Amino acid sequence: MHLLNNESAKGRLPHSDLPEAITDPRKILADGHPMPPSMDHLDELEAQSIYILREAFARLKKLALLWSLGKDSNVMIWLARKAFFGRVPFPALHVDTGKKFPEMYAFRDRFGKEWELDLRVEPCPPIDSVDPTLPPAARSAARKTEGLKLALNKFGFDGLIAGIRRDEEATRAKERVFSPRGLEGEWDVRDQPPEFWDHFNASPPPGAHLRIHPILHWTEADIWAYTKRENIPIIPLYLAQDGKRYRSLGDQDITNPVASTASSIDEILTELENTKVPERAGRALDHETEDAFERLRVAGYL
Repeated sequence: MHLLNNESAKGRLPHSDLPEAITDPRKILADGHPMPPSMDHLDELEAQSIYILREAFARLKKLALLWSLGKDSNVMIWLARKAFFGRVPFPALHVDTGKKFPEMYAFRDRFGKEWELDLRVEPCPPIDSVDPTLPPAARSAARKTEGLKLALNKFGFDGLIAGIRRDEEATRAKERVFSPRGLEGEWDVRDQPPEFWDHFNASPPPGAHLRIHPILHWTEADIWAYTKRENIPIIPLYLAQDGKRYRSLGDQDITNPVASTASSIDEILTELENTKVPERAGRALDHETEDAFERLRVAGYL
């Protein structure tokens, strides 16, 4: 333990003058001032995510943030704005299937301007270009993978920031914070770098890219609690209407609402404490063959 010498003790408050609540020497800094209050859970999550975003920005040459328009990527944009003093310094990329809900497009058009994003909207190819052996919903979702590959070739990004979480789906639980991809965007789940003590491998192979996941350690409840605390705008589809709401938003033709009466964020948080329904229960993709989602992710899907 570092001990104070006589010089460093000058100017310190006498022990007897300290308020009773901070007389514990473990709570006093070396200059004699009390330690600031400890960070709460959301502060810790935010600090870690901001560290990851800044680390990616410092170590990669050409970044983009993937904006799916949902609650997770909206929190991610909010964190990026905090990390870089109010403005996101890299493009926000929306790989657009053309099949999102009208409320999602309205949200993108409004907040892309209000948040002063460098918004890049890139279309997905037709479904005929997608692997025909995939189940119907997975094949529809795979258009995003092909659209993302086209965007990578067009802009030459070496880092893509994505808003996935480990608690969201079993395959995503295997991810790393800095996740290397192959030359075609493929993911080798059996060959991933270790990440001990926040030391990240931020060097993609030539011609390949990294996926950076700054909210990988968050939960669905964390996302909603942080959204409430920060007053982050949300798409109204997340709130219950006529006994149903969307917990996860995707393409309109392969996304369904779940039974719910939660019409506010407080009610959503209460619901999450008690529900056993998975977050992605309304995604048709998650009800198809067991390996469909992993096949998509290995091929480069988010």
